[in-house]
Amino acid sequence: MKKKIYTKLTGIILLAGATLLSSCLKDSRFEDFGASKPIVEIPLSGLSNFSKDAITDAGDTIVKQFAVNLASPSTLSTDLNVTLAVDQSIINSYYAQSDKSVTYLQMPAGSYVFTDTKVTISKGTRTKVVSVTFYKNKLDPSKSYMLPIKIADGGGQTISGNFSIKYYHFIGNDFAGTYKHQFTRTPPAGNFTYADGETSIFLPDSPTQFEVAGGYYTGDIRYVVNFTKTGTGASATYSHFELSINPDDVTRIGDAGITVTAAPQIVGYVEKEYTFAEALSLFDTNGIVYSVLGGSGARTNLDQYKK
Repeated sequence: MKKKIYTKLTGIILLAGATLLSSCLKDSRFEDFGASKPIVEIPLSGLSNFSKDAITDAGDTIVKQFAVNLASPSTLSTDLNVTLAVDQSIINSYYAQSDKSVTYLQMPAGSYVFTDTKVTISKGTRTKVVSVTFYKNKLDPSKSYMLPIKIADGGGQTISGNFSIKYYHFIGNDFAGTYKHQFTRTPPAGNFTYADGETSIFLPDSPTQFEVAGGYYTGDIRYVVNFTKTGTGASATYSHFELSINPDDVTRIGDAGITVTAAPQIVGYVEKEYTFAEALSLFDTNGIVYSVLGGSGARTNLDQYKK
């Protein structure tokens, strides 16, 4: 599905090659790639890619794959043995460097399997792909968890200072996950129904905020949804739903001559305490609506999401 977010093995392999030069140049210890020694790295990792390692996939068993890459002017003439490790102490160092708005817990025993700790990059090659499996049903969906996987030993080669840790994490947000998506534009154009099989992800920013793409324009204009949660477990209630459009997307469509004339809101929304099932119906039965004005005229956009 065009909006479904997931890790593709093919994409990782291609990106591993694409990031080969840039990764070395970004590593502050090396300025001249041609004169540098080989560097062992995990492409698309590190704090700069933290958000990409958020796990929001549907289902209870989730398999993620990532590459271990040799960034160097040429391949090696012998096999390179690299050691990977789960290092929970990295959670503490993460707090020292980053936003502390979300409290991450260690993933408990039984909630993941990671056995590819010994990685061999065969001579004449650069990349080896490994896997880690997560069992989402072993986690409390209201809590946030992190599984940091690092390069523990580079087999005698230098380990990248910027791209050597995968920060896999779950953000505890009750609405996170993949939803069926239905889009209706007035006047109609690009409309699709639930039957068309489109999906979008409610991607958590925090335990009480998530973002999700709508169907208008390029299909990636993001709603930002904030809410208040009261209580825990099955008796929890949800209220004070506040919606906006991601500021970067407002700027982007503004540059294209499109103005938001009516801010997004939940159709027929009434302020009260909603059960979880009632809150889900706000996005399905009701939906999110907003209006815009561009060079081609006025448009009203309705997005509905079904769990």
